[in-house]
Amino acid sequence: MTASTSSSGSKTHRSAEEIGRTGAGPRPLPELGSQKAAADLSTVDTTLPNGLRVIAVRRATVPMVELRLRVPFADPSGSSAGSQHSAIAEILANTVLTGTRSRSRVRIDTELALVGGELDAVVDPERLSITGNALATGLDTVLDVLRDVLTSASYPAEEVERERARLVERIALARSQPNVIAREALQTLLYGDHPYAKEMPEADEVANVSREDVVALHGKALLPRGSVLVVVGDVEPSEAVTRIGEALAAWQGDGEAVQLPPLPAVSGGDVKLVHRAGAVQSQIRLAAQAIPRTDPRYPALQLANLVYGGFFSSRLVENIREDKGYTYSARSHPEFTVHGATLLIDADTASDVTAAALLETRYELARLGLVPPSQSEVDTARSYAVGTLLTSTSSQSGLASFLVNLVALGLGIDWLVAHPQRLAAVTAEEVAAAALEFFAPANFTGVLVGDAEQLKPKLAALGGVDLGEVSSR
Repeated sequence: MTASTSSSGSKTHRSAEEIGRTGAGPRPLPELGSQKAAADLSTVDTTLPNGLRVIAVRRATVPMVELRLRVPFADPSGSSAGSQHSAIAEILANTVLTGTRSRSRVRIDTELALVGGELDAVVDPERLSITGNALATGLDTVLDVLRDVLTSASYPAEEVERERARLVERIALARSQPNVIAREALQTLLYGDHPYAKEMPEADEVANVSREDVVALHGKALLPRGSVLVVVGDVEPSEAVTRIGEALAAWQGDGEAVQLPPLPAVSGGDVKLVHRAGAVQSQIRLAAQAIPRTDPRYPALQLANLVYGGFFSSRLVENIREDKGYTYSARSHPEFTVHGATLLIDADTASDVTAAALLETRYELARLGLVPPSQSEVDTARSYAVGTLLTSTSSQSGLASFLVNLVALGLGIDWLVAHPQRLAAVTAEEVAAAALEFFAPANFTGVLVGDAEQLKPKLAALGGVDLGEVSSR
């Protein structure tokens, strides 16, 4: 942008560059304002007679309502990752909204559209999630469609067949992607044949799924007891709970939705080389055992992670992206399950600098413990943590999604409201202790996906890499 001048030659306005400077140099940035705690939220948390837990929260920012249904969805038979469960579950999630005994797919979509709403379903090894939203005046319509789907989904044969074919194609495409290859290799390394390692079914398993398999899984696994429904929006919580109870009273089932069995602990060790012939980039994926949000040390760990690689101003990003240009994106982040947590580090690099990037990643891990974060680093990370928490939960959608994930971890809205204060109380010494305990390089293991022929010489010199590579799919 350039400054404009009037016909008399005088400036009518200044450019952004001119505004940002004074005669003595650049204008100083204003100080960050004090972080505001989350506002008090009107909420009701109860369990219905059918065993469904319901959490309703009033947030009247817009005349909408958001729904999040979480059903624990592990294999009811208790089988390992080699079972057909994940294949059947994927087909179920993609066809559960395609018709019921009283509604066609078109009718479902039309009724939801008339109240400005929608419903969607996804599944992973832990849970089946049904998400939705609508105008607040359309809540009863959404709940009635949801009831119909939960109690009488028909799984039309043509829809199951169509989705089965699509899923086989999507699996083949996904497994050609480097990030998917790296994720599957890491999960297998960490968890072996535990069901959590199987985030995507095999194509031949999907091809063998029948409509009868899907209907049977719905009856055995899609159960209200042990599940939770979060509703956030322009509704009175107590009234919303009453309406939900009336609408979903017909959703019944024997037993309780099945949680995943506990995960094995993650132990440090060499990084496993996964060969991907002809690759010009490598994927570095490291993991270590962490602690859940319920642990009193978690706020300090959260800040230590941010200092290490959790946001753009972190040490890892500054080193291998900004300083050395080894990668466009690098990050570290916690991953939570109902049984615990892991720390993950991700970076994609060009093949010729892969070993160097791995070296610097390990160097920053060691430096975090031996050269603890400064007070300035801790304060910056704290501001970022509180700011992103408040921003991500400021909308109805963000709050609903955050809450349903918290509930699965044994937490609730009280944790959310109080967490900024917990972060504010963390000292630099506590962050240093968390860095030393959780970020030691010996805690980490992982995988490295790339062209082994190019990578082996430098990786062998670096050490700490298992060069008996396995081939990617």
